[in-house]
Amino acid sequence: MTDDKDAKLIEAGRKLFTRDWQFIWASPSVETLPPMAGLEIAFAGRSNVGKSSLINALTGRNALARTSHTPGRTQELIFFEVPGKTDLRLVDMPGYGYAKAPKSQVASWTELIHKFLLGRASLARVYVLIDARHGLKDVDLEVLKTLDRSAVSYQVVLTKADQVKAAELQTRIAETEAALAKHPAAFPNVLATSSRESAGMAELRAAMAKLLEERTK
Repeated sequence: MTDDKDAKLIEAGRKLFTRDWQFIWASPSVETLPPMAGLEIAFAGRSNVGKSSLINALTGRNALARTSHTPGRTQELIFFEVPGKTDLRLVDMPGYGYAKAPKSQVASWTELIHKFLLGRASLARVYVLIDARHGLKDVDLEVLKTLDRSAVSYQVVLTKADQVKAAELQTRIAETEAALAKHPAAFPNVLATSSRESAGMAELRAAMAKLLEERTK
């Protein structure tokens, strides 16, 4: 990709996320999902990995997605879009893994995640968020297997990169990319981000703008 093309996509991504993004729907089950419209981009990850903070940083809206220091607070599929625009939706998924909730409830959230990933025709991409301090865990690999079985492309995004030393971050990126080589549906490149410092946000916005451009030609 040329520098000129990169610059155009960065600008397209910036414009995409200066829109007035709003909450539109919450689904506690597959049966309550909103009607499909346009493209949907979902954000998945372990509890407390920083999904809501990332969505807030992307959209420049500090309180759009509700953040919490309590893992597992997001218990539903949360949908966001721009009023009057049906070309793109963002989906904040329940955190998987540890959560301060009964095991049966956690199991139902996990089932919801896997069913959504496998059965949503409008789902164009999933960003799997991984804490840069810890890397891929077994529970992440189970979600990657589900994504491999679906027809959805996905990319790993490292969060909280500002909390890792530069050399350690490069090692984590290399380790993650090596693991992804075994997953056919995964993008080979990993994005490193920091919601606190806005690092990597322009590149992530550009990637979404590129996807929208390709799918709406």
